[in-house]
Amino acid sequence: MTKFENVAVVKKANVYFEGRVTSRTILFADGSRKSLGVMLPGEYEFGTAEKEIMEILSGELDVILPGASKWQAVKGGESFDVPPASRFKVRVKTLTDYCCSFID
Repeated sequence: MTKFENVAVVKKANVYFEGRVTSRTILFADGSRKSLGVMLPGEYEFGTAEKEIMEILSGELDVILPGASKWQAVKGGESFDVPPASRFKVRVKTLTDYCCSFID
């Protein structure tokens, strides 16, 4: 899917790590929610309450997921799942455009 139709966008940006990671929340008629964002190169740790699917639209990063012992390379066109109530780290290598889907 290259675009979302019939959605609401929360105007206020989600800004993390002194502006090095930003996103906007997209709300769908069925009650589901996604965020579209950009990460600048750097290393970041995130926490999530819900399950997430992180789709990397462009760019490159490494991720270490809960319970993993090794970093996993992820690039544009790939995705990874994050379990609920967990923390994960990313090492962003290049400017990275992403879409995060929150799963209830």
